[in-house]
This record gives sequence, structure tokens and C-alpha cells, in this order.
Amino acid sequence: MKAKMTKVLDSIIRAGLRSPKIVTLMVTNGCNLSCLHCWPESRSCGTAPPVPADTIRRLIGEFVLLGVEEICLTGGEPLTHPDWFEILSFACRQPGLNRVRLQTNATLLTEVDIEALGSIDFKGLTMQVSLEGALAETNDRVRGPGSFEQAFRGLKFLAEAGLGQQVVVAFTETQHNFAELPRLLQLLDGLGIGRLVSGTLVLGGRAAHSDQVAPPTPAQYRELLNLYHSDPQFRSRYKKLGNIAAFEWFTGKSCPASEGCICIETPYINADGEMYPCLMLPIDKLAAKDVFHRPLDEVLLEALSLWAELPDLNRRRSVELEACKNCPGRLHCAGGCMGRAYAATGDFMNVEDRCALRKSVYSWEAPQESPHTAKS
Repeated sequence: MKAKMTKVLDSIIRAGLRSPKIVTLMVTNGCNLSCLHCWPESRSCGTAPPVPADTIRRLIGEFVLLGVEEICLTGGEPLTHPDWFEILSFACRQPGLNRVRLQTNATLLTEVDIEALGSIDFKGLTMQVSLEGALAETNDRVRGPGSFEQAFRGLKFLAEAGLGQQVVVAFTETQHNFAELPRLLQLLDGLGIGRLVSGTLVLGGRAAHSDQVAPPTPAQYRELLNLYHSDPQFRSRYKKLGNIAAFEWFTGKSCPASEGCICIETPYINADGEMYPCLMLPIDKLAAKDVFHRPLDEVLLEALSLWAELPDLNRRRSVELEACKNCPGRLHCAGGCMGRAYAATGDFMNVEDRCALRKSVYSWEAPQESPHTAKS
């Protein structure tokens, strides 16, 4: 098997691609919630059978032989899989893996689950918990009644068990929740949670068919930048545990983007056994089929012909898109994410859905302090 994986790595390099480093495995498409913005459009638990644990273990083992550094177990809701803890424990025991991430809405976590998680002796384990607001009303508008209370209870269980610093809260930015980011940072800091990461709503999946959720506006991004500039407490708290796109774009605007799209470094396998080059590119024409019933080396060799053009396509975006040519952040953005562009418009050669947001950040300038303010 190791010789086969060496052959695959050689083929990946010859194709001008980069080998997989972070793999996202959907262990089930079943979920106990029905969020308005669900990217994979998960189904109710009773209608979505989980992926067999043996299949998941085999794939993890094969990816480890390929040199993968991180495994992300996702859904649906992974905790609805009857063998979720056994699968997680198996991943954490694999030599060579630096990180294992469990993506969960935390609403199903019990004290028994927390005790089990605490028994895993692996420093690279992270629990990524989804939360869409600092208030129940805000979060539940997207995730459903009672979901905030249940998720926050799960976060408290984790923090009280000494696992808070291993928790990353993932926040999807929308128009209706964006203003709560400072309050959410404060809430999580007080609880002892390790990190908050936010990302703009993707106009794909269930969000593409809903008029209940919309991305934040450029004005909201500028307001948050103003707050960061004027409020030292918020700024300090952000530096401690935050990763918010607006600030990362602003601080990085003069830095050139890394060498093109990282697709194939971050492959994604859904619960139907289809593998895509990236979580943001779940497109039929890019799907390597029947992953659950074929050796991984065979699937990857077949997939290379489907994926080989993607890095060049991404480079073309950065130089050919008219909207990019006079943008102050064109070197940093480099055309943005082509997966988001395709999700929003059905065309790789369109600007992505965050273009206006990015430009508002790249052109933002800190307000000038008055002499009086500077002296004080």
C-alpha cells in the first residue's frame, strides 16, 4: 500500500498539483438541526444513513499513508453517527497526524460525551462548534428554536472539563448577526473558549434558496473596523482569540497571496462517497465517484485528470477578472475563492460573492485622531 501511495504522490507532483494535507470526511449527512444556511443541505437523521465506521477507518488509514496532516470529521452532525467516538478515537491514534478536528453543533453533547472526549490523550484534538450569535434570538433564527441554549450548554460542559482551549467556535457572518461579533467574543472569552473564527455566509447550499439569511454589508464591515480602531478592549480580546475576515484582509492587504488555490491540498469526501478537490468545490463534474468501495490510490489517480486544470484556472482569475484590476487588495485577494464564485454564479470566471466586502476593507482608512485625543 505504501508503494502505491508513493506512486500517487509522484503523479500528483507531475500533474502540477500539491498533495493532500487536510482531509474533510463527512461521516453522515444526517443532522438533528435544519439550519437555513446549511452548505451540504443535510437531511434529518432518520433519512440519512451514516457512513460505515469500517469505511471511514480505512480511508483515514490510507490518507495517513499519503502524508495527510489533519483529518476533519464533519456532517451533517457527526454526533448522530452511532460510532462517532470510536471513529474520533481511531483518528487521534494515527501516527503522523498532527490535528484531528470534530465539527459539531454541540447540541447533543452530554456529560458522558465530555468525559469520553477528555480521555483522549492527543494534544492535536480540536472541537469546532457552530454558533450564529451571542443571543438565543439571533442564533435560533438560523439554527432553530432552542439550539442556542443547547449549544451553549455543550460549550459550558467542554469548558468546565478543561477542554475550552481546544474549542474553536465557528460563526457564519450574516446581516442580522454581524453586529454581535464583539459581544460573542466577550462571551466566549469569559467562558474560557480558545478561539472564534468567522466567515461570510456562502450563497450556496440551502442559503441559495432562502430569503431569511443574507451576507453582511460593506458598511457593517467598515463599522467593525472602526470599532477595532477605537476600542482597545475589543482589540485586545480579538488578538487573544479572534480570527475575523475583515481584520485579516485589512492587515494582509499589502501581502501577495500564496501560490494559487490550495485545492487538492484540502479534499472533501461527502456521505455518498464522492470526493472533491476542496470543500468549496462540491461540483458534479469534479467528483471522483465511489470512494467508499475503491482503493484511495485508484480514486486519486482517476481524479487527477478532473482536477489538473484548477490551479491554472485560479491563476487566470487573478489576472483576467476586470473587477480585480484596479482593486487596492488585488495582490492579496488574487481573485478570491473560485469555489465561492461558482456557488454564487455558476461560473468560475466571475468575481466571488465577497468582492464588495473585500474592497470596502482594502480601501478602509483609520480615522485621524485629533490633537486633543492624541495627547490624552
